[in-house]
Amino acid sequence: MTSASFILFLLFTIFTVTNGAGIIGVNYGRVANNLPSPTEVVKLLKSQGIDRVKLYDTNSDVLTALGNSDVSVVVAMPNEQLSSAAADQSFTDTWVQSSISKYYPATKIEAIAVGNEVFVDPANTTTFLVPAMKNVYNSLVKYNLDKSIKVSSPLALSALQNSYPPSAGSFKSDLIEPVIKPMLDFLRNSDSYLMVNAYPFFAYEANSDVISLDYALFKENSGVVDSGNGLKYSNLLDAQMDAVFAAMSALQYNDVKMEVTETGWPSNGDQNEIGASEDNAASYNGNLIKRVLTGNGTPLRPNETLSVYLFALFNENQKSGPTSERNYGLFYPNQQKVYDVPFTLQDLATGGQATPTGGSKVQVPVGAPTASQQQGQTWCVANGKANETKLQEALDYACGEGGADCRPIQDGATCYDPNTLEAHASYAFNSYYQMNSRGAGTCDFGGAAYVVTQSPRYGSCNFPTGY
Repeated sequence: MTSASFILFLLFTIFTVTNGAGIIGVNYGRVANNLPSPTEVVKLLKSQGIDRVKLYDTNSDVLTALGNSDVSVVVAMPNEQLSSAAADQSFTDTWVQSSISKYYPATKIEAIAVGNEVFVDPANTTTFLVPAMKNVYNSLVKYNLDKSIKVSSPLALSALQNSYPPSAGSFKSDLIEPVIKPMLDFLRNSDSYLMVNAYPFFAYEANSDVISLDYALFKENSGVVDSGNGLKYSNLLDAQMDAVFAAMSALQYNDVKMEVTETGWPSNGDQNEIGASEDNAASYNGNLIKRVLTGNGTPLRPNETLSVYLFALFNENQKSGPTSERNYGLFYPNQQKVYDVPFTLQDLATGGQATPTGGSKVQVPVGAPTASQQQGQTWCVANGKANETKLQEALDYACGEGGADCRPIQDGATCYDPNTLEAHASYAFNSYYQMNSRGAGTCDFGGAAYVVTQSPRYGSCNFPTGY
């Protein structure tokens, strides 16, 4: 064995045997009209070594594609179905038969998320949550699936009344008796775990004057000492998790485990979304993966195995809200990485680094501006998966009624080459998008376009960022 091979072997061995090595998964959201087919997505997951995904429904095409893939799956019952699930056991019986039994065990369904962040649901579905969870579980028992499939529900950190210092973590008083205690009782009795969605980005964005960016991004920093118990924290996510553990302990539920079912960092945002950038997203997710795969538990629960699901697999162009909501993806819809992160122990052992990358469909030349230089800038490009008719119709609209500046793509002009429909459409779509101040919905064209955060280039053509 060569010395280089021995060092690689040694690194891999160290990473593999690290006590408490955790589990990484990815959320596969589909609020978009330009994503690859489920079959293509499964191939992407396998190629990246991602063997766990969390869904937001029980879509038949997705569950079928995941069949026999050896990818473990968390499925979801949407909030809209909670009232029916709570009121009628026959509803959950039918739901389990059609949404779970039909696909299991070929599709490795390991848990069901009943609702999502129910306590902040505008439809006020909180009262239905625990009864719905119990009925789903009883249906699993009926079909002999309860030993293999867990039932839980993701909470937002806003369910906490106090989160700092972590040792003082507590749940909101108006939630404790009606829903928190009954839910934790259910989780304990069914040998399940609490699902929590935790985003250090939101805490940093709102408190960037007092929270260190390095602390939020798992970078080297002086740390924060909990004044209540003296424990030292090197990153914000650990502190958030321990605040939840402390809140459970205050109610005497020390034995209930927890998984982080959503966490992530946006690669782009509006001007007022402090910290949203490709550099920071690459650092957060890359350092988080390393933390989970090679570290132990949290300071308060050092022996607990960490299980974390990154948000999200793709940038989703139809999500509402600020720009950041459409830029949490690890991949663009064309399956190119938004930035490079190591997903596996082997990636880490072979020196995988979290770095920004020209992940848009078109090429970013050497010497292009870095993400930090172009923070807040976005461009609009053609979706290469759209059919030619749709692209041509959208191009005609942009250059005609839409008022885009299409002079540079005319024969002999600076952006005529490469003379392809996709290149010309990209230029026209971006012109329209920039002229309309990059407003929501101005880079869609019926699914023929999407937003990227790296400056696109076709040939020697420069894409403008403003008019």
